[in-house]
Amino acid sequence: MSGAAPNAGDVSIRLGPVARCIPATTQTVAQLPELATRTAAQRAHALSLGIDSVPVAGDTAAADLAHTAAEAALREAGLAAADLDALLLVQGRAPDYLLASEATALQHRLGATGAFTTSIGDLGCVSVSAAVEMAAALLRGGGRYRTVLVVAAAIAPTRARYRSPMTILGDGAAAVLLTTDGAGRYELVDHIVRSNGQYADLFRIDYRDVPTADWTEACADEAAYSFRLAVESRNRFADLRAEILDRNNLGHSDIAAYLMQNLGAGAVEFWQQALDVPIDPVCRGNLARYGHLGPVDVLVNAEDAAPARAAGDYTIVLNSAPVAAWSIALLRRLPDPQEVRWSW
Repeated sequence: MSGAAPNAGDVSIRLGPVARCIPATTQTVAQLPELATRTAAQRAHALSLGIDSVPVAGDTAAADLAHTAAEAALREAGLAAADLDALLLVQGRAPDYLLASEATALQHRLGATGAFTTSIGDLGCVSVSAAVEMAAALLRGGGRYRTVLVVAAAIAPTRARYRSPMTILGDGAAAVLLTTDGAGRYELVDHIVRSNGQYADLFRIDYRDVPTADWTEACADEAAYSFRLAVESRNRFADLRAEILDRNNLGHSDIAAYLMQNLGAGAVEFWQQALDVPIDPVCRGNLARYGHLGPVDVLVNAEDAAPARAAGDYTIVLNSAPVAAWSIALLRRLPDPQEVRWSW
């Protein structure tokens, strides 16, 4: 799936600021209980990821984190929930119920009575990129859509937070408003999402007829993840970067910053070497304090990197998931929101 041509129909899409809800309670990685049952190699790997601690939601549900982040995003924009045109909820790692609708439950709690509402998932971390893609399509459609709220929340689905051989999971939520009017943190210049179902069930949880307490995340083929998928991801991102730069008439020197998701210190080094660019230090900082927040990562990293960028600077955001899916976003920094008034 590919994004529309940049600024299709001369519609400028603004996004941000990003609001977040990160639990104050944390778990030190060195004290994760599951490490006691892992192999020496796995323990060493977990401690080498560059993650000091992860936020833990405890008894707080993902729906509550999502609601708090959504309310904060609307409040920041000065927009009433009743005036929201669309609400897109990125599905969490495991729903609380089958058949029930988490998206419309959030709609009801917010009071977004007039918003087109749906959930988006099935692409792992890249589900948030798919939500941004849908939001952009709605805004560029020339219809009634002027404001779209994208909300994502992630809570570890099992008792174990260490996902071998990838990362350590933290809990949190984020929300971002996309609009065609008013202020914003960034302009969404261009966006591409691609996928390959060859790896659709590389990571999975067998949950049928299994008590929740016994759920475990399993990687069907660690070699396929660490080597074959890594090579494909490197090639995909090289091609996607070339494509997005070419169709926007930009060169490598025009990009002020590169952002990625929070996986591990090794992943940061891999992408720096593979693309021959520095990854913004914000990513390492958030990796250390949050661990992997799933689809929330790239939203929070983009927000935290913004203060170091000048108006007009371009940022590339890389996002991937082992299902496998990849996305690349080209953002342009806008003046700070206080310099431009929202207008609805």
